[in-house]
Amino acid sequence: MIWQDLVIMICNLILGYSAIILVYKGFKLKKGILSLQSAIFFPLALYSMAVSYFTLGLLFSAVIVTINATSWFILLLQKLRYG
Repeated sequence: MIWQDLVIMICNLILGYSAIILVYKGFKLKKGILSLQSAIFFPLALYSMAVSYFTLGLLFSAVIVTINATSWFILLLQKLRYG
């Protein structure tokens, strides 16, 4: 394991925490909290980053970014469902 993998993983854990809070709030309020553009582009960019990290051998970072991307995808689904 290289130190860059740990730094990227920790930063993405912090960012993922905020996305999970938004997912919970969206389900609780039954509202699509984000704009549609944000909800579309964030998961696409994060899934792309996950593939890049995986190909670089940064496994921990790839897993965490995939979880973050999935959280943002759930936010997109909330926006489409709740408006």
